[in-house]
Amino acid sequence: MTTVGILGGGQLARMLALSGAPLGLRFLVMDNVADACAGQFAPMVVGDYRDQAALAEFASRVDVATFDFENVPAESAQWLAARVDVFPNPRALAIAQDRLAEKTHFRDLGIPVPPVATVDTLDGLRAAVDAIGTPCILKTRRLGYDGKGQFRIREAADVDAAWAALGAQAPKVGLILEGFVAFERELSVVAVRGRDGEFRAWPLTENWHVDGVLSASLAPARVEPELEARAVAHARRLADALDYVGVFALELFCRDGDLLANELAPRVHNSGHWTIEGSETSQFQNHLRAVIGLPLGDTRMVGRACMLNWIGEMPDARAVLKEAGGHWHDYGKEPRAGRKVGHATLRADDDRTLAEALLRVGAALGREAQVAPVVERLSEA
Repeated sequence: MTTVGILGGGQLARMLALSGAPLGLRFLVMDNVADACAGQFAPMVVGDYRDQAALAEFASRVDVATFDFENVPAESAQWLAARVDVFPNPRALAIAQDRLAEKTHFRDLGIPVPPVATVDTLDGLRAAVDAIGTPCILKTRRLGYDGKGQFRIREAADVDAAWAALGAQAPKVGLILEGFVAFERELSVVAVRGRDGEFRAWPLTENWHVDGVLSASLAPARVEPELEARAVAHARRLADALDYVGVFALELFCRDGDLLANELAPRVHNSGHWTIEGSETSQFQNHLRAVIGLPLGDTRMVGRACMLNWIGEMPDARAVLKEAGGHWHDYGKEPRAGRKVGHATLRADDDRTLAEALLRVGAALGREAQVAPVVERLSEA
């Protein structure tokens, strides 16, 4: 029986373990905290990701290793790769961890990106703002996610405040300045590539964020087939260039029919949670199929789907569960402000039925603002 090791014990590892049970897989999770929620479903090694003794124990008990988040130290992944198969490979992980390396890689592959410049000093920030213009966003090169490690510069007068907020990070993790994209839609390609190079993508997903955290995802995105084909082609080019194995997400901004790459997530992704009930094969099972060398599953949709994230605390499940296409996911986490604690997916056969279900759920839970942009999109001719 194959044992899959997962570095990181959050909700993604938890859903991987749940999805892998029908395949007869066993799991071992490594996390630096003992109460990681994946530990409710799989045995754990508790230790720092840089602790070679803990990594050695982990490696000795698994047949293949993967990740549930992208901030696992790349050098730890490289150390593991000398002892056990690791997918995706450490190079892909390292590129995704560094926003500058990531944007440079995109450009080298012909994937458009917003204007970007490195920033090392306050004077360098002023020069970069002059070159790129406002509005723009100062970001840490490393360790930022869900809107963390960012400061929006709306006008030149904000430069000193931006430096006060993030300047101390320049010598530690580096900084970059990106041009702000006045996008019309936020889209993501969730895709999978197997050990043999087989590539599949789920239908393009449209996403809505609140304070930098994903609030809702709709699939399939209401876009022209040519734009979707272009987005998927970007993702395939990226996966092939990295010799990527497993599921990943390519986040994109859409403006006037143009697509600009935002970031690569080298793992199963929040915007792909709808695939559990909304597609023939979920992103979680296809990731496992890829990393252990099984044939990939079909990624076609079953109806239409919308995923709603629960942030901070779980609402009452009954409003979702009374819906014919309602599905509930509680991550088993303690409530905490800004924390992803669960999600729901609503599925229907047509746009109108899905919109009506979202309106009922939104009203029952006091989440009208969360469902409103999705309902508006579903109502477009």
